[in-house]
Amino acid sequence: MQTIAEEGISTSTLQGYGGHSMVAPLRRVIVRRPTAPGGDIDWRAFGYLHPVDQVRTEQEHAAFCALIAAHGIEVIEAGPDPAGRLDAIFAFDPSIMTDAGAVLLRPGKGLRQAEVELAEQTYADLDIPIFGRIGAPGTVEGGDTMWLDERTLAVGRGYRTNAEGILQLRDLLAEIGVEVLVFDLPHFNGPSECLHLLSMISPVAERLAVVHPPLMAVSFIEALRERGWHLIDIPEEEFETQATNVLALAPGKLLALDGNPVTRKRLELAGCEVETYEGAEISLNRFGGPTCLARPILRG
Repeated sequence: MQTIAEEGISTSTLQGYGGHSMVAPLRRVIVRRPTAPGGDIDWRAFGYLHPVDQVRTEQEHAAFCALIAAHGIEVIEAGPDPAGRLDAIFAFDPSIMTDAGAVLLRPGKGLRQAEVELAEQTYADLDIPIFGRIGAPGTVEGGDTMWLDERTLAVGRGYRTNAEGILQLRDLLAEIGVEVLVFDLPHFNGPSECLHLLSMISPVAERLAVVHPPLMAVSFIEALRERGWHLIDIPEEEFETQATNVLALAPGKLLALDGNPVTRKRLELAGCEVETYEGAEISLNRFGGPTCLARPILRG
């Protein structure tokens, strides 16, 4: 009789969750349906560029989900969530997934902390265990986490993810043999704007990433190069349009926000296939790209 390993079937695949990777073939993903504004000025509190166009938001989100599903990926649509929780659409941030189950985080942005309960309920509905959680005064947001390999998680320390949260996460992941490497994030435009580790880098294939070096710590760039990573720079003018925020559906098969032609060309020259989506409302207005909009729960 063949073992699971001999048959090429991972334990994660059988249990329906896991995969310590940013680029392994995406099998299952959680998205959250866009909730309606709770009031006329909600968008200002969340730091958006302009009032939410709810009809266009829902249309763009549905099209985004359809693009992912067209690749044979199971798209789990959670919600709709209570009115006014506008950032809940960014399903990536309230948790991370491990082979041992989900880790519930604690967002540094106070308006987003209630989203953790939503994520917990969704995991319960899916029978996915909670491996651990970050407690006060610790804060960690998913956008500050990036798998370097199966046993190494990079974490950015900044205004959304603090030292106490990282310490808790490090102790928790040590139980399953995962090392946490910490890299400081720049002040940039201050705490009122969201700058995550993944605002400046997206892995797109094995040891290949699209990056914006001016905002990256020297120690982070050195750590990547020491591990044999190849880095594809974006042009300065495409940073504000989220050229560094790319979702890998599989190694070299990418979903990116429309409107960054130079970055797309550079990715294609590196051998990647790039599919784009329209995200004027769900991404540009809210400062969150395809990685933010999707919480992978099974890769591999």
